[in-house]
Amino acid sequence: MSDKPSVSYWHLWTDAEGVSHQKRCALTRFDLKSMQPPAAPQWQGSRIQGPMTFMVTVQPVGWVGTWHENPAPQWIVPLSGRWFVESMDGTRIEMGAGEISFGGDQNCREHDGRKGHRSGTIGDVPAVLLVIQLDESSAPSSPCGFG
Repeated sequence: MSDKPSVSYWHLWTDAEGVSHQKRCALTRFDLKSMQPPAAPQWQGSRIQGPMTFMVTVQPVGWVGTWHENPAPQWIVPLSGRWFVESMDGTRIEMGAGEISFGGDQNCREHDGRKGHRSGTIGDVPAVLLVIQLDESSAPSSPCGFG
């Protein structure tokens, strides 16, 4: 239990030209401590403080969200089913239950009819997603800023 964990996630971000991209990142800042003594220690990641909104969404089979930006910087964790995210640079990432992405594609500029990202369900079951929206000031301004 002495090796610090590394938890991967996809970060959807916007470059200086207003084009969205996706980058594979990792959460690596963990401390081994008890959540509440006398519970045994566990690896705890960095806390993000500030106003947050929590919701669960269910994307029906065949659902596709045409080009749009995330409404706020937000963590998205599929709970069941599969979904995809396609960034303006053409990168398409597919994710299933337990995989993590961060939607930080605010302030995109339209290029060739694309702005932000496109997303949708994959397969023959709905995609159930846990969404945690952050206050803008809590989000990093560059990809992999959560480290």
